[in-house]
Amino acid sequence: MTTDPSTPPAQPLGDKGLRGDSVGLLATVSLGLASVAPAYSIAVTLGLVTLAVGDLAPAALLLGFVPILLTAFAFRELNRRMPDCGTTFVWTTRVFGPAAGWLAGGWTVLIATVLVMTTLAQVGAASLLALLGLDAAAGDTLAVTALAVVLLALTTSVAYRGIQLAAHVQYAMIGLQLLALLAFGAAAFARDGATTPSAAWLDPFAFGGWGPFAEAVLLSLFIYWGWDALITFNEETVDSGRTPGRAAVASTLILLVTYLFTACAALSFAGTGDSGLGLGNEETAADALTGLAPAVLGGALGRVVTLAIAVSAVGALLTGVGAMPRITLSMAAHGALPAAFGRTHRRFRTPAYGTVFFGSVTAAVLVLLTLVSADFLGDAVLSIGLLIAFYYGVTGFACAWYFRAELRGPARKLLVRVVMPLAGGLMMLAAFGRGAYDMLDPDYGSTSVGGVGGVLLLGIGSIVLGALVMLPVRARHRRFFREGRASVAGRPPVEE
Repeated sequence: MTTDPSTPPAQPLGDKGLRGDSVGLLATVSLGLASVAPAYSIAVTLGLVTLAVGDLAPAALLLGFVPILLTAFAFRELNRRMPDCGTTFVWTTRVFGPAAGWLAGGWTVLIATVLVMTTLAQVGAASLLALLGLDAAAGDTLAVTALAVVLLALTTSVAYRGIQLAAHVQYAMIGLQLLALLAFGAAAFARDGATTPSAAWLDPFAFGGWGPFAEAVLLSLFIYWGWDALITFNEETVDSGRTPGRAAVASTLILLVTYLFTACAALSFAGTGDSGLGLGNEETAADALTGLAPAVLGGALGRVVTLAIAVSAVGALLTGVGAMPRITLSMAAHGALPAAFGRTHRRFRTPAYGTVFFGSVTAAVLVLLTLVSADFLGDAVLSIGLLIAFYYGVTGFACAWYFRAELRGPARKLLVRVVMPLAGGLMMLAAFGRGAYDMLDPDYGSTSVGGVGGVLLLGIGSIVLGALVMLPVRARHRRFFREGRASVAGRPPVEE
C-alpha cells in the first residue's frame, strides 16, 4: 500500500457519532491552551529551569520551543491529510503499521495523559484548599486526594455533556490564567529594584555545557506539552482539515510569548539568588510563582495567581478527560479496541463510555499511587518527559515519511512537510536518549530499584507494559493488526 500524498485525503471510517461543526478556531485554540495548563506549568517549571541554567532560563524556554513548533507543523500537515480524532494513532498506523500505531500513537499518549492528570487533580485540589484558607487540609494527603477525585468527577461530567460546554468553560479559565500572568509580569517589571531585561538571557550559545542545556530543554518540553489534545476534537470543529492545525500552531506561539514574558519578568524582579525570593532557591523552585506573587502584587491580588494555578490545573483536567475518549473512539472505530469504546451518547454526541472510563481510571490511578507513595507519584510525573519525546518524535518521523514524495516538489512543501517534521523528530529522539541517560542515575527523582532510577523504570516501563498489553489485544483484534493500514485509510479491511 502506498502513502503517496498525491492520493486523496483519508477520511474517518464512517460516522463516529460526534457532533460536527461544533467549535471554531478561537474555541479550538482555547482548548489547546487549556490542556497545557500554562499558569501551572510555568509556576512549577521556571524555578527548576533556573536551577539548571541560571539567568539563561528564557533561552532554555526558547530552545525548548523549537522542537515543539516543528512537531506542531507535523500535526498540522498530517491532520490536513487525515482528519481523524484518533490523530497520532491513525497517522502512525497509516505510515508505520498497526503495531506502531497502537503502541506509540495510542497507548503512549493515553498513559502520559492519565499520569499527568493525576498530578493536575492533586495540584488543583491543594491550590483550592489553600485559596480557601484551609492550609491544614491542603497539607493533608487524604483531604487533597478526596477533593481531587471530586474535581475529576466534575470535569468528567462536563466533558460527558459535550465539547461546546467544555469550550465555553475553558474561555473563562484560560482568560483568567493569561490575565493573571500578564498582571504578574507587568507588576514585576514595574517594581522598584527590578533590573532591565537583558538580551543575554535569550542567548542560545551561552550555556556552560551540554548537560545543563539538555536538562533545561527537557524541562521546557513539559511546559509546552498538551496542545496536541486540541487535534482530537478535529471531527467536531468547523473545517476539520484546517482549523485544528492552525489552532495547534497558534496555541504554541501564544504559549511561547506568555512564558518568555513571565520568565523575564520573574528574573527581572527576583533574580537567580539561592535564598529568599530568588529563582535559584531550591526550597521554592517547585512552585516559584506562588511565592513571588504576594511580593509582586500584594497579598490580595497575589491570591489571584494562586487561583489561576488552580483553575489552570482544572482546565487541563477538563481537556484531558475529553481528549482521551476521542482517541479510543477512533481506535474502536478502526477495530483496534472493544466496540464499547465506540459508543456515543445519543443526545450529547460524545464518547460517553470512554469519558466515564477514563475519568474513573484516572481517579483509581491517583488513589493507588497516593497509597503506594507520594514520592512514587512524583516520579511517575517526571517520567512523562520520556513518553512525550517518544510519541512526538514518532509523529515527526511519520509526517516526513508520509510526505516523502515532496522531496521532488515545491520548496515550501518540502520544508513544512518533510524537513521541519524530520528535524523535530530527531530533536525529540535526542531528548529521549539524553533523558533516559540522565535517569539511569538512581538519585534522579525520589525512588530507585536495583540501582536504577525509578523515573526511568516508570518511563521505559510504561512503554514496555504497552507492548505486553498489546499481545492479548492483538489476539483479540487480529483483523486490525493484519489490515489496519487499510482501515485507517478509510477503506474497510477485507472480511476474514
